[in-house]
Amino acid sequence: MAKENIHNVNGRTIDITTVIGMICSFAMIITAIVLGGSPESFINPPSILIVIGGTLAITTVCFSFSKIGSTVKVISKTMFRNTQEPFDAAYKALQVAEISHKQGTLMVIDGIPGEEVEHILRCDLQSMVIRHGQSASMFRKIAKFAPAMGLIGTLIGLMQMLDNLQDPTTIGPAMAVALLTTFYGAVLANMVFLPLASKLEQNSSQEDLIHQVFLLTAASIGRLEMLLNSILQPSQRVQYFD
Repeated sequence: MAKENIHNVNGRTIDITTVIGMICSFAMIITAIVLGGSPESFINPPSILIVIGGTLAITTVCFSFSKIGSTVKVISKTMFRNTQEPFDAAYKALQVAEISHKQGTLMVIDGIPGEEVEHILRCDLQSMVIRHGQSASMFRKIAKFAPAMGLIGTLIGLMQMLDNLQDPTTIGPAMAVALLTTFYGAVLANMVFLPLASKLEQNSSQEDLIHQVFLLTAASIGRLEMLLNSILQPSQRVQYFD
C-alpha cells in the first residue's frame, strides 16, 4: 500500500509521455553532437551565462518572485497527470449523489448551505484556472526570452570577432559565442518551455473539467432542499441543511 501511495500521490501519476518525449528529444540532440566528434565544442560558459542567466534575469523583471515561485510549483502538473478521467469523475459524482439521497445526509456539503458551497467551489475553480493560466503564460514568455537572449549573444560574439580580426586566436571563441547562444536559446524555447506550457494547458483543461463535474454535483445536491420547498406549501417547507 505504501508503495502504491508513493507512485500515486493525490490521484496523480507520472505522465510517461512527457518524460519519454523530453528524454528522447534531448537524447537525439546529444547523440547527433557526439556522432559529430566534438561534444566539448558545444559547451561554452559565456553562451550559457548570456542565455540562461539573461533569460532568468529578464523573467524576474516581468514577474514577481511570488509568481515565479508559484510557477515552479505548478511545473509538477506538467510531469504528473490526474489519474481520474472525466467519465470516472462523472460516475463517482453520481454515486455521491445516490449515497446522499439514500442516507438522507448531505455528504459533500456537511451542513453548509448549498449556495455557499457552490460559491466556494466556483471561487476555488476560478482561482485554479487563473493560476495555471498565469504559469503557462510565463512559460511562453520565457520561450520568447531565450531565443532573444541567444540573438543578443550572437551579436556580442560577432562584435568581438570583428573587433579582433587581427588576432586569429580570438575568432574561434567569439564565433562559438555567436553560434552557441542561438543554439541554447532555440533548445530552451522549443524543447523545454513551449512543450511544458502546452502540457500544462492540456492537464489544466482536463482538471478544470473534472472540477466542474463535482461542482455541478455539489450545486445540484445543495439545491435539493430549495427544489423540494418550491413544490411544498409554506407551512410544510423544510429547513434541513440550515
